[in-house]
Amino acid sequence: MSRITLPLVTGLIGTAILLWLGTWQMQRLEWKRGILTEIESRIGGNPAPLPVTGDPDRDRYQPVRLNGTIEPNELYVLVSRKRVGAGYLVISPFVTEDGRRILVDRGFIPVEERDITRDGGEKDIIGNLHWPDDRTSSTPENDVDGNIWFARDIEAMSGVLNTEPLLVIARNISPSDPGVTPLPVDTSGIPNDHLQYAITWYSLAVVWLIGTIALVWRLRQTREG
Repeated sequence: MSRITLPLVTGLIGTAILLWLGTWQMQRLEWKRGILTEIESRIGGNPAPLPVTGDPDRDRYQPVRLNGTIEPNELYVLVSRKRVGAGYLVISPFVTEDGRRILVDRGFIPVEERDITRDGGEKDIIGNLHWPDDRTSSTPENDVDGNIWFARDIEAMSGVLNTEPLLVIARNISPSDPGVTPLPVDTSGIPNDHLQYAITWYSLAVVWLIGTIALVWRLRQTREG
């Protein structure tokens, strides 16, 4: 009897653990959905004045409205858009009416339009404060001399353009920039893989249980034989 009891108990315990992990991931899924809903609500909220000192924890995604001037210098962040292809995010210095210099992510341009002169001058901008986390272990180092950036490194960019280390990602620019497509902040870049993890754990639980049943059946057959 012990030859069957031990595998059966082990199998049931393993199945229970895998089911618990799947349930935990489902709980995490609901938690993450709540967080994303909260972020989306914040992103689309009423624009506020630019904070005196930007804080990543307090002000991330904060909608702001800017009045001022886009200056001529531009930095180019190499990106790729689905169904569009490669291009650049255009980062420019922006001088507010009260004299503050910050960074503005104006949006996307195709690769071949990099050298086209874009409208600067006085602009009314609605956007969101953000501290992007573009860099991963496989991201190349920025080519500062060649003005090809692979991540929006706010500290480095602010040093090159002589601005505060503060970035606003434009949602709307008026007058609009011909050829520049704003890419507003949204939650699409925030991973939410908990459902896939839950399915994986539940699938493993089913496989483990079937394996346990098969093993116990074989042991019973052997014992009876």
